[in-house]
Amino acid sequence: MTDNARSRKQAAIIGGGVIGGGWAARFLLHGWDVIAFDPHPDAGERIAEILANARLSLPALADVPMPAEGEVTLVRTIAEAVSTADWIQESVPEDLALKHAVLAEIQEHAPDAAIIGSSTSGFKPSELQRGAKLPGQILVAHPFNPVYLLPLVELVASPACSARTSGRAGDTLASIGMHALVVRNEIDAHLADRLMESVWREALWLVRDDVATTAEIDNSIRYGFGLRWAQMGLFETFRLAGGEEGMAHFMRQFGPALHWPWSRLTDVPELNEKLVQKIAEQSDAQSGQYSLRELERIRDRNLVGILRTLKERDWGAGTILNAHDRNLQTRVRAPAVADSSAPLRLLDLSVLPAWIDYNGHMTEYRYVQVFSDSCEALLRRVGMHDDYVAAGNSWYTAETHTQFFDEAGVDAPIYTTVQILAADSKRLHVFYRMHAGADDRLLATLEAMYLHVNIESGRVVAAGAAAAEQLLSVAAAHAALQKPEAAGRTVGQRT
Repeated sequence: MTDNARSRKQAAIIGGGVIGGGWAARFLLHGWDVIAFDPHPDAGERIAEILANARLSLPALADVPMPAEGEVTLVRTIAEAVSTADWIQESVPEDLALKHAVLAEIQEHAPDAAIIGSSTSGFKPSELQRGAKLPGQILVAHPFNPVYLLPLVELVASPACSARTSGRAGDTLASIGMHALVVRNEIDAHLADRLMESVWREALWLVRDDVATTAEIDNSIRYGFGLRWAQMGLFETFRLAGGEEGMAHFMRQFGPALHWPWSRLTDVPELNEKLVQKIAEQSDAQSGQYSLRELERIRDRNLVGILRTLKERDWGAGTILNAHDRNLQTRVRAPAVADSSAPLRLLDLSVLPAWIDYNGHMTEYRYVQVFSDSCEALLRRVGMHDDYVAAGNSWYTAETHTQFFDEAGVDAPIYTTVQILAADSKRLHVFYRMHAGADDRLLATLEAMYLHVNIESGRVVAAGAAAAEQLLSVAAAHAALQKPEAAGRTVGQRT
């Protein structure tokens, strides 16, 4: 590892399966160096596959530059992994004796200041801390798969954990785009898994009793209440069901049904070989045509689409993504005067399946969408978005001209840059380029003229000198760049 790399924060990942690999990707893509330990002979290959999926999906959620990726190293011992770590994430199988042994070895070699998070789905932190050298160093940080996309982490502390340790843990998780849901009291399986198990248990009965197949149960969720839950949760959804009278009316109306024999949640079906095979066969028939990696990529692309929709509306999980963009903006901020040797790089993302037309390539209006998102990223970069818009001023599009040079297929990595051609207090003239991430091919360009407008009056007004300072400094730096050949071109014009 280079000296420059060590200046970055360091995460130790103990256990490199689906969850541990997801943690590695989340930290790595947020600029942390990652040292991973897993005795499995294929650990390196598995982590590499998870990282490949994460690189395709996680950057597509951000509308500001991500930090420079850290370095990942696979080591042979726990001691090597944890000796200089700032955060240590234990993700070994759910066996309490195994976790005790691993946590003891971690604490033998780790810095006392390091936080040790456990990905356990069910054990309480006080159980994990039993016999520990420093009990207060260990807490539960239970994520959800895929860790690199889903923001929720259940953060559970015992009385042995100080408020300072819990606060540091929450701050660290927020810095990598996660939402730490602090579970108020220790309880087996924490919070979300208890809710999921209730649905899972009922689903097992429905399959066992031939009421429904695995596919029918999944369809009932993904076509119905799952869509509501994804953006409103449980109680807010039921609040709407109560109509004008609200939640109290809903509970009075449907509360008596809780005493009716609608479910078998208090019973557990016997997981004998017959039921196991029945579920396995139905599951294979449902999605066996896809490989594991194909299913993961399908899941990730769909999650990115859902999360971006919520982000556009600043609702549900989208609020976490927007807050993280603002956090990244303060940490990965462009210099006041841009490097005059090149345009500013704005967005790094991948082409989503929903962007593909009947020709199998990114459809025309998605090019325009990416350039529009690039404008948002530019204005955030120079401090003229978010709070600036809320204060009543913004830049409105007056004219654009797009040229298309090459095609982009599904999952293709792309990035955009901007060159400011001219700017003053009322006008902003820019030239965007879209490139293929794999080989830097030019895919498209968009030239745009924006006018500075007072939102309430709708009239063009001058931006204040202080507000436009960063923008004008970038424009001054870009004045030294060669003017793009296509700038000022009209439709059909030959050069």
